Amino acid sequence: MARTVADQFSQILAAAGVKRIYGIVGDSLNGITDAIRRQGKIEWVHVRHEEVAAFAAGAEAHLTGEIAVCAGSCGPGNLHLINGLFDCHRSRVPVLAIAAQIPSAEIGSGYFQETHPQDLFRECSYYCELISGANQMPRVLQVAIREAVGRRGVAVVIIPGDVALQATADASPPKVASLLPSRPVVVPERQDLDRLAAMLNGEGKITILCGSGCAGAHNELLALGERLKAPMVHALRGKEYVEWDNPFDVGMTGLIGFSSGYYAMLDCDVLLMLGTDFPYRQFYPQGSDVRIAQVDIRAENIGRRAPVDLGVVGDVKATLTALLPLLKQQWDGSHLSQAREHYAKTRKALDDLAIGTPGKGLIHPQQIAKAINDQATADAVFTCDVGLPMVWAARYLAMNGKRRLVGSFWHGSMANAMPQAIGAQAAFPGRQVISLSGDGGFTMLMGDFLSLVQLGLPVKVVVFNNGALGFIELEQKSTGFLPFGTEFKNPNFAAMAEAAGARGIRIKDPGEVEVGIAAALNHNGPVLIDAVVNRTELAMPPAVTPEMAKGFTLYMVKAVMSGRGDELIDLARTNLWR
Repeated sequence: MARTVADQFSQILAAAGVKRIYGIVGDSLNGITDAIRRQGKIEWVHVRHEEVAAFAAGAEAHLTGEIAVCAGSCGPGNLHLINGLFDCHRSRVPVLAIAAQIPSAEIGSGYFQETHPQDLFRECSYYCELISGANQMPRVLQVAIREAVGRRGVAVVIIPGDVALQATADASPPKVASLLPSRPVVVPERQDLDRLAAMLNGEGKITILCGSGCAGAHNELLALGERLKAPMVHALRGKEYVEWDNPFDVGMTGLIGFSSGYYAMLDCDVLLMLGTDFPYRQFYPQGSDVRIAQVDIRAENIGRRAPVDLGVVGDVKATLTALLPLLKQQWDGSHLSQAREHYAKTRKALDDLAIGTPGKGLIHPQQIAKAINDQATADAVFTCDVGLPMVWAARYLAMNGKRRLVGSFWHGSMANAMPQAIGAQAAFPGRQVISLSGDGGFTMLMGDFLSLVQLGLPVKVVVFNNGALGFIELEQKSTGFLPFGTEFKNPNFAAMAEAAGARGIRIKDPGEVEVGIAAALNHNGPVLIDAVVNRTELAMPPAVTPEMAKGFTLYMVKAVMSGRGDELIDLARTNLWR
């Protein structure tokens, strides 16, 4: 029976199915952590930085669909959680954050390490509440769990260290059935389905844009594509649910997408958006002659990115199941055939960029990404940093219905890949977990590479070591700026990994890529692959706008005028003379 609030707290977490808590201990957390230790049902995953704890919890929640937990001590401890929690909340994964607080009698006095988490975490949570006494437990914690699970986001419980040690006011055991609400199945009204069917049964070319809301609806998507003879474009968050075994998929759109996906969306008369809040308005069809229908379980998403002619509120799987009997079989497959041919050419062009020449001493990052894809297991979990690693993941990692892909796709934070890999590996110790990290992202939270060694997590961390914030340089050049503030003086990351007790593999030549990656993936333990790749590789967008061309021309003029013409030679050597 629970004796203290902390005992009761840990009892409720265990009843909710919590298997581990990511965090760093501290005096204000001692009551909670000691209760966890004595209970023996929940693993404490000791990381080196609380931001890592939040990212790790978010990855676990994304992959399992179940609530995950992170914790930080008072003041600076829980403040470090905030960036990772923003990512969790924007990614809509159920995460509970435990934010310890200073002694309750000192709140409001400007005490050492005093902050007000109930204000600080409000923007990145659905629920954020202070437990000021034992009589608020277990109700506040139970409400927080239900909010996180039911609304798919972050809930924060703030608890002073002395309150955690108080005797319980209500020692009754938690009722599990009330903690974990089931997700509802939302089916649109029949009149909305009829209107949507009428639009899709009309004349014109149809393209489908698919997002993460298509999770679990793969069979229905294939039936829809066959019925409409329509190409499917996916957003990055839809990649792991849409791309695989799909004869209608024609690639991704957006700045890091494929030209085939870009043009399939522009060259249509009707665009059907399914479970996507794809944010970049410039990639949507332009002009009033294109009709847009949007299906989303969240009504607030309807029409947020592009003006829609018809908005339908419902989850994708249930909506398509109800819609398919109302659709006529389309026989004109010319639009689909054209998009598929374009996709095949685009895919071949991308694969050609992933070929390296042994002895040349210049590794194209595409070669690293493709080799990882080719050698990874069928159920591998990939994480990727923002910037160029995200580009290579989007273009070269093939999904198959078992593989998973996790990233900071909405919040766009640096340094997410390795922390998310920690959560993925902790949740799935028997699966291969590979982090595609940029040298900027990796070094930002590099201390937690030590956590992989200490925790015995066999994560394979691939560092794309180009000595720069590569994507930022590309952005600067494309808008006419000279690269500034982007260069790194990196160590030998492989040697550093060896010093930390892990395996380190440094790859410096294209002829070493296949063997080096094979050795890393076959090693039974954490590995750091230090892939020294070309800094001036261009990640070309699916379409080059006049503004981009103008900006790049301006950059080249500035480079010559400022005595940095050697950059242009390297750029041409890399991207033209291959």
